[in-house]
Amino acid sequence: MRIIEDIKVQYKMGGIANKMIYWNVGLYLLSIIFFYQFKVGGFDYPNWLAVSSDPNVLITRPWTLLTYAFFHFGFMHLFFNMMVLNFSSRLFLTFFTQKQYLGLYFLSAIFASITFVLSFYLLEKTSLMVGASAAIMALLVATTTYQPLMEIRLMLIGTVKLWHITAVLLILDLMQIQLDNTGGHIAHLSGALFGFMYIKLLQNGTDLSKIVTNVINFFSSIFDKKEKTPFKKVHVTHQKMTQKRESKIIMKDKTQQQIDEILDKISQSGYDSLTKEEKEFLFQSGK
Repeated sequence: MRIIEDIKVQYKMGGIANKMIYWNVGLYLLSIIFFYQFKVGGFDYPNWLAVSSDPNVLITRPWTLLTYAFFHFGFMHLFFNMMVLNFSSRLFLTFFTQKQYLGLYFLSAIFASITFVLSFYLLEKTSLMVGASAAIMALLVATTTYQPLMEIRLMLIGTVKLWHITAVLLILDLMQIQLDNTGGHIAHLSGALFGFMYIKLLQNGTDLSKIVTNVINFFSSIFDKKEKTPFKKVHVTHQKMTQKRESKIIMKDKTQQQIDEILDKISQSGYDSLTKEEKEFLFQSGK
């Protein structure tokens, strides 16, 4: 139980990068229970989670353009992706905000899945795809595009430029695109392309991540209105009560000021110097 509590604390206290890793790992563990075929020794993801290259299937399940990016085909697939995600996330968040991180992750995943579907349709192939690699490559390439000469210290290798690491990964994808996992490599490269385009547009004043932010804010505002509706009358009543209290205080201050003026007149000229209205006012105030 202590481990679960520690995980909850780390999830709440950690930033968006930690949360994304937790989501990927957590959904992988759930997928073992529901989708792992122990007889075959592999995962069998349904086409309502994995993105299908068949446009007819995709039309009825458009959410898979994003959901596929949170599932993996095996432990090594997950392990390598989470290592690179942790590395890329820390670099990206050095220069950009968490909202931009979330926006780039989601949009690049969608862009890569659309590219995968179109490519396989043209190649007349049918397949399912899962994995966070495309979004991870987008984060890495985006950071590299923005700061290519950033120095990175690697164990057993030493200090290298960030663009060296990114170039090696992209070259490996290009070399293997016709060997195996063609769809995965297409997704990697399209994710990288989106990361490059994102930074170039950002440098020209267009932040694509605001699309995701606006969508999230839209749905948040809908839920907030539903929650706040029962309390509107209470708020108005409180405001009116506050206004009444303020008016009473102002009225009281004005009355006291008038009394003080009358008392000053009495001290200077005597009670007989008061007018009939002043005497009446003083009498009523005395009550």
